Amino acid sequence: MTRTDVLIIGAGLLGCFTARNLKRYNIDVIVLEKENDVCRGISKANTGIIYSGYNNRPGTLKQKLCVQANGDFDELCQELEVPFRRPGSLMIGYGPVSDEIIARKFRDGMRGGVKGLKMLDGKEAEEMEPALAHGITSALLSTETGTIDPWDLCIAAYENAACNGAEFRFGSKVADIRREDGGFFTESSDGTYYSKVIVNTAGLSSDRIREMTEKPLIRLFPSAADYIVMDRSCGSIVDHIILHEGEDGKGLTLVPTADGNLLVGPTNREPDEEAAYVQEMRTDSDGLGLLMEMCDEFVPDLDMTKQIRTFGSLRPDPYYVVSDGDDVVRQEKGIRDIRIIEEDGLFSLIGIKTPGLTFSNALGMQIADRAASCAGRTGNNPDFDPHRKAIIRARDLTDEELAALIEKDSTYGEIVCPCMHVTESEVLQAAERGAHDIESVKRRTGAGFGRCQGSRCRRRIMDILAKGDQQ
Repeated sequence: MTRTDVLIIGAGLLGCFTARNLKRYNIDVIVLEKENDVCRGISKANTGIIYSGYNNRPGTLKQKLCVQANGDFDELCQELEVPFRRPGSLMIGYGPVSDEIIARKFRDGMRGGVKGLKMLDGKEAEEMEPALAHGITSALLSTETGTIDPWDLCIAAYENAACNGAEFRFGSKVADIRREDGGFFTESSDGTYYSKVIVNTAGLSSDRIREMTEKPLIRLFPSAADYIVMDRSCGSIVDHIILHEGEDGKGLTLVPTADGNLLVGPTNREPDEEAAYVQEMRTDSDGLGLLMEMCDEFVPDLDMTKQIRTFGSLRPDPYYVVSDGDDVVRQEKGIRDIRIIEEDGLFSLIGIKTPGLTFSNALGMQIADRAASCAGRTGNNPDFDPHRKAIIRARDLTDEELAALIEKDSTYGEIVCPCMHVTESEVLQAAERGAHDIESVKRRTGAGFGRCQGSRCRRRIMDILAKGDQQ
C-alpha cells in the first residue's frame, strides 16, 4: 500500500495544475491517471481559446476566475515556456437576434470587469476582417482573447509538477474508494493507496468517482462536437478569433491557432449512446457537413479542400440529479457555474468545461489551497520552482540560431518531420520527458501535425523510440 497526503484522480489540465499548485506546499501528492499519458481525456479536444470572460454571467465564480486567469496568462506561459498568442476575438452577428445577444454579452462583460471590450458596427467589423461575408450587423471586439495549444499547456503543467516532486502513476484505473481511518483507501489497477484527501478531477468519470463514496448529486450527460483543422496556408485568412453568433443558435468559430493553422468548429450534437464515455470521440458526417456549409456562407474565400484532419470531442455537461427509488432522475436545467463539491476530504470537480482551459491554473490554485488545508499541510515548500524549460523547437529558430545549436547537438540537424520541421533531437528529448508512443511525441513536438499527417515521419519516430527502449 502507498500512502500520500493528497491523491488526485485524473491527469488532465485541472489535475496537473492542482498537482503543480499543491507542490507550493510541503505536501506529498500522487496523481492517478488511467491512460498512459496526460491530457488524454476532455482536456485535449477544444478550441484552445483563452477567453476574456464576457461569455459568462456576471458575479459567477466562472466569470471571476476567467477574468483573473486571462490577466495572469502571459506570466503563466512565461513561467512554463508555452507558446501563447493574443490575436483578440471578434464576435459577429448578422441580424437582430444576434445583435441583442452580442449587446448583452458586452453589458455582462463590462459589469464583470472584463478588459478590452468594444462594440463595433458592421462596417467596422468588415474592415477589420474582409474575408468574412458582407452583411454583418454588429460585432464585439475583445482584445484580450488569446489562443494556446491545450496539450502544450497540460504537458508543461505536468512536467513542472513532476519536477517539484508530484508523483504521476499512469495506467492506474480507480476501481473503488472507501472511507476508513480518517482518510480514504483507493483501490486501483496498480495497487492500493491511502490518502488524507482526494481531489477528483477525473473528467467524464468524475461523477462516477464521487459516487464510490457519496450519494448521487451531479451527473454528466455529455454532448458531442466536431472540428476541422485547416492547413497552415489558411491560418492568416482571419486576424482575430471569429465567434459567429447565429440567428438560429448555430454559430461558427474560427481560430487562427498558436501553431499557425486554422481551426473550424465546433458543432453541438448528441453523442452516440455507446460512445458517451469514449475518449477518442469519432466525428459525425452531418456535423462536419454543417461546418463546411457555414464556412461557405460566412467565409466564402476559405478553401475547404485544404483540410488536414478532423476530430471529435465530448463536453461534460453537468446536471443536478435526485434519487427516485433505485433510479436517478436528471433535473431540467443544467449547471452553468462551477461547483466545487467538498465532502469531508473529498473534493470533486464535475463538469468543468468551457472556459475551463482558461482558468485551469486559477481553479487548480483554489483547490490546492483548500486541499492542503484539509490535509493539515499548509507549510510552504521553499524549493518550489514555478519555471519549466520547454523543448527548443528548430522551426522557431533563425538559421544562425539553428546552426549554433547543431554545433552543440548534431541531432538538431536531422529532420524527422519535414512538414513541421521537427528534428531528431526534439523527438529524443520528448522521449526523455516521458513520451513513449507516436501520439505522445506528436503532442510534445508537433511531428505528424503537418499536411501529410505523419505519413512521412511515423516510421522514423517509431525507430527512434524503439532504439531508446533498447538502450
